[in-house]
Amino acid sequence: MGWWPEMRSLYRGLVAGVSMLLFAISPASALTVVGDDGVALTLSKPATRVVTLLPSLAEVVCDLGACDRLVGIDRYTNWPPETANVAVVGGGLDPQLEAILRLRPDLIVMAPSARVIARLRDLGLPVLALEPKRMADLARTYRALGEALGIAEADARFTQLQSDLGVLKRSVDASWLGARVYFEVSDELYAAGPDSFVGELLTSLGFGNAISSGLGPFPKISPEWVVRANPDVLVVSEQTVGRLTQRPGWSGMPAIAEKQVCAMPQAQADALVRPGPRLVSGAQWLVRCINQLKRS
Repeated sequence: MGWWPEMRSLYRGLVAGVSMLLFAISPASALTVVGDDGVALTLSKPATRVVTLLPSLAEVVCDLGACDRLVGIDRYTNWPPETANVAVVGGGLDPQLEAILRLRPDLIVMAPSARVIARLRDLGLPVLALEPKRMADLARTYRALGEALGIAEADARFTQLQSDLGVLKRSVDASWLGARVYFEVSDELYAAGPDSFVGELLTSLGFGNAISSGLGPFPKISPEWVVRANPDVLVVSEQTVGRLTQRPGWSGMPAIAEKQVCAMPQAQADALVRPGPRLVSGAQWLVRCINQLKRS
Protein backbone atom coordinates (compact mmCIF):
# COMPACT_ATOMS: atom_id res chain seq x y z
CA MET A 1 0.00 0.00 0.00
CA GLY A 2 1.65 3.19 -1.18
CA TRP A 3 -0.37 5.33 1.18
CA TRP A 4 0.68 3.44 4.30
CA PRO A 5 4.08 5.06 5.13
CA GLU A 6 2.61 8.50 4.61
CA MET A 7 -0.50 7.67 6.61
CA ARG A 8 1.58 6.22 9.44
CA SER A 9 3.78 9.32 9.57
CA LEU A 10 0.80 11.63 9.44
CA TYR A 11 -1.07 9.78 12.16
CA ARG A 12 1.96 9.53 14.42
CA GLY A 13 2.29 13.28 14.13
CA LEU A 14 -1.37 13.70 14.94
CA VAL A 15 -1.07 11.44 17.96
CA ALA A 16 1.91 13.40 19.20
CA GLY A 17 0.15 16.70 18.62
CA VAL A 18 -2.94 15.81 20.59
CA SER A 19 -1.37 13.54 23.16
CA MET A 20 -2.04 15.98 25.96
CA LEU A 21 -5.72 15.83 25.10
CA LEU A 22 -6.26 12.18 24.21
CA PHE A 23 -3.54 10.05 25.71
CA ALA A 24 -1.95 12.05 28.54
CA ILE A 25 -2.05 9.82 31.59
CA SER A 26 -2.52 11.22 35.04
CA PRO A 27 -1.90 8.89 37.99
CA ALA A 28 -5.22 9.88 39.53
CA SER A 29 -7.42 8.92 36.58
CA ALA A 30 -5.45 6.33 34.57
CA LEU A 31 -6.93 2.87 34.18
CA THR A 32 -5.19 -0.22 32.86
CA VAL A 33 -6.91 -3.16 31.18
CA VAL A 34 -5.18 -6.41 30.16
CA GLY A 35 -6.31 -8.14 26.97
CA ASP A 36 -6.48 -11.84 26.14
CA ASP A 37 -3.03 -11.55 24.55
CA GLY A 38 -1.53 -10.38 27.85
CA VAL A 39 -0.93 -6.86 26.54
CA ALA A 40 -1.93 -4.13 28.98
CA LEU A 41 -3.67 -1.02 27.67
CA THR A 42 -3.61 2.15 29.73
CA LEU A 43 -6.33 4.74 29.18
CA SER A 44 -6.48 8.22 30.63
CA LYS A 45 -10.25 7.92 31.12
CA PRO A 46 -13.09 5.55 30.26
CA ALA A 47 -13.42 5.14 26.50
CA THR A 48 -16.12 7.11 24.72
CA ARG A 49 -15.29 6.46 21.03
CA VAL A 50 -15.19 2.70 20.57
CA VAL A 51 -14.57 0.55 17.51
CA THR A 52 -15.38 -3.16 17.78
CA LEU A 53 -14.29 -5.70 15.17
CA LEU A 54 -16.22 -8.74 16.36
CA PRO A 55 -20.03 -8.98 16.66
CA SER A 56 -19.92 -10.48 20.14
CA LEU A 57 -17.81 -7.56 21.37
CA ALA A 58 -20.26 -4.99 20.06
CA GLU A 59 -23.11 -6.90 21.67
CA VAL A 60 -21.39 -6.90 25.06
CA VAL A 61 -20.67 -3.17 24.79
CA CYS A 62 -24.35 -2.57 24.12
CA ASP A 63 -25.42 -4.92 26.91
CA LEU A 64 -23.35 -2.76 29.25
CA GLY A 65 -25.43 0.25 28.21
CA ALA A 66 -22.70 1.84 26.10
CA CYS A 67 -24.08 1.39 22.59
CA ASP A 68 -23.97 5.15 22.11
CA ARG A 69 -20.18 5.01 22.46
CA LEU A 70 -19.77 2.81 19.38
CA VAL A 71 -18.39 4.78 16.44
CA GLY A 72 -17.32 1.80 14.31
CA ILE A 73 -18.30 -1.87 13.97
CA ASP A 74 -17.43 -4.83 11.75
CA ARG A 75 -19.61 -5.81 8.81
CA TYR A 76 -21.18 -8.78 10.60
CA THR A 77 -22.53 -6.89 13.60
CA ASN A 78 -26.32 -6.72 13.28
CA TRP A 79 -27.57 -6.47 16.86
CA PRO A 80 -28.93 -4.59 18.69
CA PRO A 81 -30.89 -2.39 16.26
CA GLU A 82 -29.01 0.70 17.48
CA THR A 83 -25.90 -0.54 15.66
CA ALA A 84 -27.60 -0.04 12.28
CA ASN A 85 -26.49 3.60 12.23
CA VAL A 86 -22.87 2.95 13.28
CA ALA A 87 -20.11 3.19 10.66
CA VAL A 88 -18.97 -0.16 9.25
CA VAL A 89 -15.18 -0.48 9.03
CA GLY A 90 -14.68 -3.87 7.38
CA GLY A 91 -14.19 -7.14 9.22
CA GLY A 92 -11.91 -8.52 11.87
CA LEU A 93 -9.60 -10.00 9.24
CA ASP A 94 -9.74 -7.09 6.80
CA PRO A 95 -10.49 -3.87 8.70
CA GLN A 96 -10.48 -0.61 6.76
CA LEU A 97 -7.59 1.20 8.42
CA GLU A 98 -8.24 4.59 6.87
CA ALA A 99 -11.89 4.47 7.94
CA ILE A 100 -10.86 3.56 11.49
CA LEU A 101 -8.35 6.41 11.65
CA ARG A 102 -10.99 8.92 10.55
CA LEU A 103 -13.21 7.87 13.45
CA ARG A 104 -10.56 8.94 16.01
CA PRO A 105 -11.30 6.02 18.37
CA ASP A 106 -10.05 6.04 21.93
CA LEU A 107 -10.58 2.27 22.11
CA ILE A 108 -10.42 -0.47 19.47
CA VAL A 109 -11.51 -3.94 20.57
CA MET A 110 -10.74 -6.94 18.39
CA ALA A 111 -9.68 -10.58 18.42
CA PRO A 112 -6.05 -11.22 19.44
CA SER A 113 -5.61 -13.38 16.33
CA ALA A 114 -6.18 -10.42 13.98
CA ARG A 115 -2.97 -9.73 12.08
CA VAL A 116 -3.66 -6.00 11.88
CA ILE A 117 -3.29 -5.50 15.65
CA ALA A 118 0.45 -4.83 15.41
CA ARG A 119 -0.12 -2.24 12.69
CA LEU A 120 -2.76 -0.40 14.70
CA ARG A 121 -0.58 -0.41 17.79
CA ASP A 122 2.33 0.83 15.71
CA LEU A 123 0.18 3.86 14.93
CA GLY A 124 -0.24 4.49 18.64
CA LEU A 125 -3.90 3.50 18.65
CA PRO A 126 -5.38 1.99 21.85
CA VAL A 127 -6.13 -1.65 21.00
CA LEU A 128 -7.61 -4.13 23.46
CA ALA A 129 -7.49 -7.77 22.32
CA LEU A 130 -10.52 -9.80 23.41
CA GLU A 131 -12.26 -12.84 21.95
CA PRO A 132 -14.71 -14.86 24.03
CA LYS A 133 -14.52 -18.53 23.04
CA ARG A 134 -15.67 -20.16 26.29
CA MET A 135 -17.94 -19.00 29.09
CA ALA A 136 -14.91 -18.12 31.21
CA ASP A 137 -13.67 -15.96 28.34
CA LEU A 138 -17.03 -14.21 28.18
CA ALA A 139 -16.81 -13.42 31.90
CA ARG A 140 -13.37 -11.91 31.31
CA THR A 141 -14.68 -9.95 28.30
CA TYR A 142 -17.46 -8.40 30.39
CA ARG A 143 -14.98 -7.49 33.10
CA ALA A 144 -12.37 -6.02 30.73
CA LEU A 145 -14.88 -3.98 28.74
CA GLY A 146 -16.48 -2.80 31.96
CA GLU A 147 -13.10 -1.55 33.12
CA ALA A 148 -12.31 0.14 29.80
CA LEU A 149 -15.73 1.80 29.68
CA GLY A 150 -15.84 2.67 33.36
CA ILE A 151 -18.95 0.58 34.00
CA ALA A 152 -18.89 -0.97 37.45
CA GLU A 153 -21.90 -3.24 36.85
CA ALA A 154 -20.16 -5.38 34.20
CA ASP A 155 -19.53 -8.36 36.49
CA ALA A 156 -23.13 -8.21 37.69
CA ARG A 157 -24.39 -8.33 34.11
CA PHE A 158 -22.48 -11.54 33.42
CA THR A 159 -23.58 -13.02 36.73
CA GLN A 160 -27.19 -12.34 35.75
CA LEU A 161 -26.62 -14.06 32.40
CA GLN A 162 -25.36 -17.17 34.19
CA SER A 163 -28.26 -17.05 36.62
CA ASP A 164 -30.80 -16.83 33.78
CA LEU A 165 -29.25 -19.88 32.12
CA GLY A 166 -29.40 -21.76 35.40
CA VAL A 167 -33.11 -21.02 35.76
CA LEU A 168 -33.71 -22.11 32.18
CA LYS A 169 -32.30 -25.59 32.84
CA ARG A 170 -35.22 -26.25 35.17
CA SER A 171 -37.64 -25.79 32.27
CA VAL A 172 -36.14 -28.60 30.17
CA ASP A 173 -38.56 -31.54 29.88
CA ALA A 174 -37.17 -34.42 31.93
CA SER A 175 -37.49 -36.80 28.97
CA TRP A 176 -34.88 -34.77 27.09
CA LEU A 177 -32.30 -34.46 29.84
CA GLY A 178 -29.10 -36.10 28.63
CA ALA A 179 -30.31 -36.22 25.01
CA ARG A 180 -27.37 -36.18 22.59
CA VAL A 181 -27.63 -33.02 20.50
CA TYR A 182 -25.90 -32.43 17.17
CA PHE A 183 -25.54 -28.65 16.88
CA GLU A 184 -24.42 -27.50 13.43
CA VAL A 185 -22.84 -24.05 13.25
CA SER A 186 -22.29 -24.13 9.48
CA ASP A 187 -23.88 -26.05 6.60
CA GLU A 188 -20.36 -27.14 5.70
CA LEU A 189 -20.80 -29.53 8.63
CA TYR A 190 -18.89 -27.65 11.28
CA ALA A 191 -20.44 -28.71 14.57
CA ALA A 192 -20.22 -27.53 18.17
CA GLY A 193 -18.06 -29.84 20.25
CA PRO A 194 -18.18 -30.17 24.05
CA ASP A 195 -15.16 -27.86 24.35
CA SER A 196 -16.91 -24.91 22.66
CA PHE A 197 -19.06 -22.31 24.39
CA VAL A 198 -22.07 -23.82 22.58
CA GLY A 199 -21.09 -27.20 24.01
CA GLU A 200 -20.82 -25.64 27.45
CA LEU A 201 -24.28 -24.16 26.96
CA LEU A 202 -25.76 -27.55 26.01
CA THR A 203 -24.19 -29.11 29.10
CA SER A 204 -25.45 -26.31 31.36
CA LEU A 205 -28.99 -26.93 30.07
CA GLY A 206 -28.75 -30.65 30.84
CA PHE A 207 -28.26 -31.94 27.29
CA GLY A 208 -25.56 -34.26 26.00
CA ASN A 209 -23.43 -33.67 22.92
CA ALA A 210 -23.33 -35.98 19.91
CA ILE A 211 -19.82 -34.76 19.07
CA SER A 212 -16.98 -36.54 20.85
CA SER A 213 -14.70 -34.55 23.12
CA GLY A 214 -11.16 -34.00 21.94
CA LEU A 215 -12.10 -33.08 18.35
CA GLY A 216 -11.78 -29.35 18.99
CA PRO A 217 -14.35 -26.64 19.69
CA PHE A 218 -15.94 -26.61 16.21
CA PRO A 219 -14.71 -29.63 14.25
CA LYS A 220 -15.67 -30.33 10.64
CA ILE A 221 -17.57 -33.61 10.65
CA SER A 222 -18.26 -35.91 7.71
CA PRO A 223 -21.90 -36.81 6.95
CA GLU A 224 -21.06 -40.47 7.57
CA TRP A 225 -19.63 -39.64 11.03
CA VAL A 226 -22.91 -38.03 12.05
CA VAL A 227 -24.87 -41.09 10.84
CA ARG A 228 -22.70 -43.35 12.99
CA ALA A 229 -23.03 -41.00 15.97
CA ASN A 230 -26.84 -41.23 15.63
CA PRO A 231 -27.81 -38.03 17.55
CA ASP A 232 -31.11 -37.80 19.38
CA VAL A 233 -31.70 -34.24 18.14
CA LEU A 234 -30.38 -32.25 15.18
CA VAL A 235 -30.07 -28.45 15.49
CA VAL A 236 -29.40 -26.81 12.13
CA SER A 237 -30.21 -23.56 10.34
CA GLU A 238 -33.53 -22.96 8.59
CA GLN A 239 -31.61 -22.66 5.32
CA THR A 240 -30.11 -26.12 5.80
CA VAL A 241 -33.01 -28.18 7.12
CA GLY A 242 -34.59 -28.82 3.72
CA ARG A 243 -31.39 -30.35 2.37
CA LEU A 244 -30.59 -32.77 5.20
CA THR A 245 -31.93 -35.85 3.43
CA GLN A 246 -29.58 -35.15 0.51
CA ARG A 247 -26.59 -35.93 2.70
CA PRO A 248 -25.23 -39.48 2.43
CA GLY A 249 -27.15 -41.79 4.77
CA TRP A 250 -29.08 -39.05 6.52
CA SER A 251 -32.51 -39.96 5.17
CA GLY A 252 -32.43 -43.10 7.33
CA MET A 253 -31.33 -41.41 10.53
CA PRO A 254 -33.90 -41.90 13.34
CA ALA A 255 -33.68 -38.19 14.29
CA ILE A 256 -34.83 -37.22 10.78
CA ALA A 257 -37.35 -40.02 10.38
CA GLU A 258 -38.93 -39.07 13.71
CA LYS A 259 -38.68 -35.32 13.03
CA GLN A 260 -36.39 -34.64 15.99
CA VAL A 261 -34.99 -31.56 14.27
CA CYS A 262 -34.80 -27.92 15.38
CA ALA A 263 -34.40 -25.45 12.52
CA MET A 264 -32.83 -22.21 13.73
CA PRO A 265 -34.03 -18.88 12.28
CA GLN A 266 -31.08 -16.61 11.52
CA ALA A 267 -31.67 -14.42 14.57
CA GLN A 268 -31.56 -17.44 16.88
CA ALA A 269 -28.54 -18.88 15.09
CA ASP A 270 -26.70 -15.59 15.64
CA ALA A 271 -27.73 -15.56 19.30
CA LEU A 272 -26.43 -19.09 19.87
CA VAL A 273 -23.17 -18.98 17.92
CA ARG A 274 -22.02 -15.61 19.27
CA PRO A 275 -20.85 -15.74 22.88
CA GLY A 276 -22.60 -12.72 24.31
CA PRO A 277 -25.73 -11.41 26.00
CA ARG A 278 -28.12 -13.09 23.57
CA LEU A 279 -27.10 -16.58 24.69
CA VAL A 280 -30.06 -16.50 27.06
CA SER A 281 -32.64 -15.71 24.36
CA GLY A 282 -31.04 -18.28 22.06
CA ALA A 283 -31.10 -20.91 24.81
CA GLN A 284 -34.76 -20.12 25.53
CA TRP A 285 -35.60 -20.79 21.90
CA LEU A 286 -33.58 -24.02 21.91
CA VAL A 287 -35.27 -25.35 25.05
CA ARG A 288 -38.74 -24.52 23.66
CA CYS A 289 -37.94 -26.26 20.40
CA ILE A 290 -36.58 -29.44 22.00
CA ASN A 291 -39.37 -29.56 24.59
CA GLN A 292 -42.00 -29.63 21.86
CA LEU A 293 -40.42 -32.63 20.14
CA LYS A 294 -41.78 -36.04 21.07
CA ARG A 295 -39.13 -38.46 22.20
CA SER A 296 -39.83 -42.05 21.23
